[in-house]
Amino acid sequence: MIEALRTHDSGDTTNITPAAALPATDFAPGLAAPDLSAPDLAAPDLAAVEAAVRQAAADEIMPRFRQLAAEDIVEKNGPHDLVTVADRLAEEHLTAALTALLPGSRVVGEEAVHADPSVLDALRGDAPVWIVDPVDGTRQFVHGDPGFCTLVALAHRGEVLASWTYAPALGLMAIARRGAGAELNGVPLRAGSPDPGAVLDVATSHFDFTDDEQKRVLATLDTGGIAPRPCGSAGLEYLAVARGDLDATAFSWENAWDHAAGLLLVHEAGGASGTVAGQPFRIAGGNALPFTAARDAETARRILGLLAAAN
Repeated sequence: MIEALRTHDSGDTTNITPAAALPATDFAPGLAAPDLSAPDLAAPDLAAVEAAVRQAAADEIMPRFRQLAAEDIVEKNGPHDLVTVADRLAEEHLTAALTALLPGSRVVGEEAVHADPSVLDALRGDAPVWIVDPVDGTRQFVHGDPGFCTLVALAHRGEVLASWTYAPALGLMAIARRGAGAELNGVPLRAGSPDPGAVLDVATSHFDFTDDEQKRVLATLDTGGIAPRPCGSAGLEYLAVARGDLDATAFSWENAWDHAAGLLLVHEAGGASGTVAGQPFRIAGGNALPFTAARDAETARRILGLLAAAN
């Protein structure tokens, strides 16, 4: 069982000023100031959550990878928005396992919200919340591409405390704990900074999931010194930023299950994030969009400046 411990402030959370005049200091994901009543995780409990995530993938996801039948796949909101039996069963598995680890906690999962949007209200409540995307990158999963992952984050009153990004087909497990850093397969992660003058590699919202206005705004990144491309799994794009393999993201949607885990991972790896309104990203929603996560604050300022100019 997870004990109720006190959180620790990482010491570098900075509110973002308007994009045209962002501060020179590093700035953090849009998470509330530390709440000393919030639950926290000790090292053994981190391991218990990791074990639960791995078990869900082993039981419900990987046996179905490249083994899906046509009836195992359903469209949710169109031909590009898919859900599989693996998504549903993995979320059910994680819901049971995570709430057992932290009695009294709630779960906001992608599939549960699709079935009942009122589930999102838990993000604004007082109970600890597990934010779950059982298969992030379902389209990749359906097509037999290993570029998918399971995302889990623990949040309390708008503050993300810990996160797990697990890509079972790639053998990657990234863990972040607020104020305690991030690691990938047990090795500390540092995002670093792009080389001076280098072209910035930026993953943007995929054109299949954007409307004309969002496409117009994101098109401002197609300019000198920036090489935008459509994103794959959001969770793996955040991991790429945290590893220093991708310079930034620019996303135009705000589903908490897609972003909560990755934003903390990038922050704890030394990166930065913010919205075009010069505000931190709020996991409960209501954000000005697009927003970015980047290897460092200077890169985030550059991306937000271009996006804000188009809004």
